[in-house]
Amino acid sequence: MNKTVTITDNSTGKSIECPIMEGTHGEPVIDTRALSKELGMFTFDPAFVTTASCKSAITFIDGDRGILLHRGYPIEQLAEKSSYLEVCYLLLNGELPTQQQMDTFTFSIRRLSILHEGLLSFFNGFQHNAHPMAMLAGVVAGMSSYYHEEMDIYNPAHRDMCAIRLIGKMPTIAAKSFRYLLGRPYVYPQHNLGYVENFFNMMFYLPNREMPMNPTAVKALEIMLILHADHEQNASTSTVRLAGSSQANPYACVAAGIATLWGPAHGGANEAVINMLQEIGDVKNIPAYIELVKDKNNPTRLMGFGHRVYKNFDPRATIIRTACHQLLGELDASGEQQPMFEIAMELERIALEDEYFIERKLYPNVDFYSGIILSALGIPTKMFTVLFAVARTAGWIAQWKEMIEDPDMKIGRPRQLYIGAAQRDYVPVAQRL
Repeated sequence: MNKTVTITDNSTGKSIECPIMEGTHGEPVIDTRALSKELGMFTFDPAFVTTASCKSAITFIDGDRGILLHRGYPIEQLAEKSSYLEVCYLLLNGELPTQQQMDTFTFSIRRLSILHEGLLSFFNGFQHNAHPMAMLAGVVAGMSSYYHEEMDIYNPAHRDMCAIRLIGKMPTIAAKSFRYLLGRPYVYPQHNLGYVENFFNMMFYLPNREMPMNPTAVKALEIMLILHADHEQNASTSTVRLAGSSQANPYACVAAGIATLWGPAHGGANEAVINMLQEIGDVKNIPAYIELVKDKNNPTRLMGFGHRVYKNFDPRATIIRTACHQLLGELDASGEQQPMFEIAMELERIALEDEYFIERKLYPNVDFYSGIILSALGIPTKMFTVLFAVARTAGWIAQWKEMIEDPDMKIGRPRQLYIGAAQRDYVPVAQRL
């Protein structure tokens, strides 16, 4: 028997039966689509925090239990056993690839990783100290001016080509943004390197010195990319879907996602962690800082702790913590450790032992560790959100693709509760008091 919820308008006595929809996991959802037509009402849900805006088979989060699944696979298994490109394939296609499928996918990504020379010239128009997210958003949107022949969003082959092109070129664009910021020459992608190694090389290679590829650093970067590949209907993903619902091309949609990710409340959390560590300055200053955090009348916050969705613990933080400690252990052994990392490790210890933080479930989240890793790799804080965007491109384009292929797709059109002036008549300027 189908479950329903009865909604009654007490002023008229009229009622409707709203079906209850259940997914594979998660809370049931009330289908309120008939509410406006039958009762002349609609729901009020600021920020859409209790509204399911779509049906999706890509990612599932249970924040209370600390669960993150991509196409049903736990993030812990993917981070340990998979690669970033394999996770990209999984998000796009719904299944893990065979070896032949993976080889074909990898070859396609490599083949499309190079940038058109015209796109490279875009960078020359940016101020020398421009924020790299501005470069990323501009160049990604500019891609739509180069691939007119393969942008029919209703052609499956074109959709796949756009997805591969975005995943393939995003590290190249990001690395070019990084090097432009530092005044370094552009490094072309190398087809003999893996996806993450190639990204690493494009960022850090210098023609006048040897650059040994540190396996621990590369692995830490790959884990970070995997953990950020998709995260359900967050602000940037919802933006990509909303832009895509207008039938905009995928490059414009992803550029819109990049713009949303740029906001400090979304993609800037790991940058805020580093700013906090720099503000503390020394391990001896931590107790005083912790007291400020505990003071209800003080606005000081512990950045990188707790999470809006994960109410128990962030499963991604548990995974990336190991990679972070391994990388910092190597740096410490080589004498490259910095005081900032000592501060971070002491903050982590306090948060895991202090009853104040334990009671409030303010555990270190993925942003805490990813910020430390990126800083340890020598990546400036301006670039943190850019690397987040590189990782999230797979999720954005998978969500866009799923939406376009949904026969129920409609252009997004949220409603509002109007609280402005009632209807009034225009008064000529000479008669206004």
